Formats: sequence, C-alpha cells, structure tokens
Amino acid sequence: MNKEMLTGNGDPASIGLMKTKTTGLILTLCFFGATLCFGNDPQVDTAKLNESKSKLTAGKGNIKPTYISLVQFTDKGIQNAKETTQRVAAWAAKVRSMGVTIKQMYWTLGQYDQVCIFQAPDDETAASVLLAADMLGNVRTQTMRAFTASEMDKILAKVP
Repeated sequence: MNKEMLTGNGDPASIGLMKTKTTGLILTLCFFGATLCFGNDPQVDTAKLNESKSKLTAGKGNIKPTYISLVQFTDKGIQNAKETTQRVAAWAAKVRSMGVTIKQMYWTLGQYDQVCIFQAPDDETAASVLLAADMLGNVRTQTMRAFTASEMDKILAKVP
C-alpha cells in the first residue's frame, strides 16, 4: 500500500496531517493505557488527590518512577511474533530482580506494536533494562518518564 492510497493523494500536507493524526492516536492510546493500568491507584485518583497525598507522605516514602515505552518490532521480532508473549514474560521475570515491575503490557495496532507501562527504582535502571531488551534484537523502544499528580505537584512547586 502506498502513501497515495492511504492519504487519498500524494500531497505532502495530507501526509503531514495523517502523521499528526497518527501521533495523536498513539498518545491517546498511551494515556488510555495508563488510565486503565492506574485507574484504581490512589496516587492518581484526582477525586481523592488530597487524601492520596497524605497517604504518600505518611506511609510510602519512596515511590518508584513510572515509565511508558512505545515498542516496535524489528524484522527479527516480527519473524518471531508468535513468541512475543513468552518473551515479555521472560523479560519481566528477569528484570524483577532489578526492582523493575511491569504494570501492564499492551499489544497495539498502528505505528507501535506494544505499549509497556513499568516502574523502576531510577532512570539508570530503566535505561539498562531497556538497553538489554533492545540488544536482544526483537524490539526498538522509545520511552517516556511518566509523573503522578503528586510528583507533578512537586515539579510545579519548583517552577520559578
């Protein structure tokens, strides 16, 4: 299928619009996935935001950072697509010993093949487990650091 068939014409503006819409859809899926994953999490329940802040300061002093990875299969990964769920399970078990928790993994349609939501003790640990996954040759990742409402409040408090 060529770009003309997808956009209706070969106009660069139409192609740009399609890319913009695709990016918007991907971001929507990421936020939707995070909502599904953390919907029952008191840290992000905005209806109980003040209550959750007091719970965080009173009980859990050390919340793990959350990351959202957009994952694309490589040629090797797509050739072995039937093993993708087993590969994810094996990777999740391996990185658990490093303090990494896979909160949710979604297989998706579109530009990205998977969306992974996970927590790690710090950025360095997150980077090392992602690098290890990429080195296996089945996937390439783009990862974003995600912030809870409480974490965002701390960031906003530092804004001059």
